[in-house]
Amino acid sequence: MPVTGPVSDVVTENLTSGSTYDDGIDTFITGEDPNNYIWYSGKLWRAVSVANETKTTKLVTQWNISAIPYNASGNTAFEGSYMEEWLNDITVDGFLGNLRDYENFIVTDAKWNATEDATSLGSITRPRDDGTVVTDAVGLLNMYEYQSSNNGITDGYLNNGLYWWTLTPYSSSSVRGVEVSGDALYYSLSQPSVCSARPSINLKSSVKIVDGDGTIDNPYRLEGDNDSNLLGTLLNTRYSGEYIRFGNEENNLYRIVSHENGTGTKITSAEPLKSSGKFLSMKFGSNKTFSSTNIIGTFLNGEYLTNYIDGTYSNMIEESSTWYLGALRTGLSYKLAKYTDTNMSSTTTSTANATVGLLRLGELMAGQFDRYRNNDYYWTLTSDGSLEVWDFDNESTVNTKRLTYTSGVRPSMNLKSNVVISGGDGTKNNPFTLALQ
Repeated sequence: MPVTGPVSDVVTENLTSGSTYDDGIDTFITGEDPNNYIWYSGKLWRAVSVANETKTTKLVTQWNISAIPYNASGNTAFEGSYMEEWLNDITVDGFLGNLRDYENFIVTDAKWNATEDATSLGSITRPRDDGTVVTDAVGLLNMYEYQSSNNGITDGYLNNGLYWWTLTPYSSSSVRGVEVSGDALYYSLSQPSVCSARPSINLKSSVKIVDGDGTIDNPYRLEGDNDSNLLGTLLNTRYSGEYIRFGNEENNLYRIVSHENGTGTKITSAEPLKSSGKFLSMKFGSNKTFSSTNIIGTFLNGEYLTNYIDGTYSNMIEESSTWYLGALRTGLSYKLAKYTDTNMSSTTTSTANATVGLLRLGELMAGQFDRYRNNDYYWTLTSDGSLEVWDFDNESTVNTKRLTYTSGVRPSMNLKSNVVISGGDGTKNNPFTLALQ
């Protein structure tokens, strides 16, 4: 039976498994898999804690939304980092700008404690309030918050079986993270690999739960984000992360990425393509530049359109889209995958035109949405500026990969502006079905 009421009350008082831990300032939800799932703005979240005084509720995404270089080599501060910029970027390219009505739902001047911590896992010490505190709408969890979810051991609900960043510096050259086993690690910002991000927000005390029971199959739904009867609604009014039924058979689940071209809806497959239950794997091309005629581009704009989706779906796709091919080296801003500079004054001149492409590094929904055992590697279309292309692995880290190797394929495309919703509610269990207006 659905539970209703203020989020801060419901998530701490209606746990059928797990428990809570009150450190005098925040009440943390603890356990291996408590019923603290929340669906908001096209994404599945976990409720982490409730502030005892203000009754705001901290959430973190269940899965890794994307991956970007954290910051320039030698600068581990969260404040001013590429990660902070991406999380709070209100353009179509950032996380905050794609959250639904965020000013009505989240605390935009929340405090994030990013104090350096090099202690071992199990040393659960709240960071000093007079340490390094950053004010932002969106942040990441710190190591203390991660450890408080299950008493400093590795099998708590915040261990999602993937690698992901925290905002806690380990030293002047490394930032703390969590690995697939749930153990703590630290990443040097100079190494040629990139970890993934699980954004965190604080819901206002006024936000209410109006449906759901907090389980993964029936997550809590929030007042103002629990739409019904969307029949005939334009898809280009919907939100990043929402699920779509698109394509045939085992490859028919997609997600909204953004509305990058302004009128249509960019989507991507929810996981890499499969054939007879096995992930496809192919070479990128003979060079680092994606095009409709390189190896992977030929497949996407030929066999994929013919055999993986039928005419019902291909008629919904814009015939030609621009794909941005900016190079992104380790230690550079995510913005350079699309723009000529970090001011975003103009888009890169390195582009390709094609009906179907791939996601670039740092783009929304370029993450892993299941535990590593169920995932596969897949290509992005972003090169590292030399002879290699960035590639997601099944553990949600991104590395540069030689063109002689193979990897999986997650198609991306822009749907036309007159695509409408014909059914569903956009969740994984009930994806939107589509029609042309």
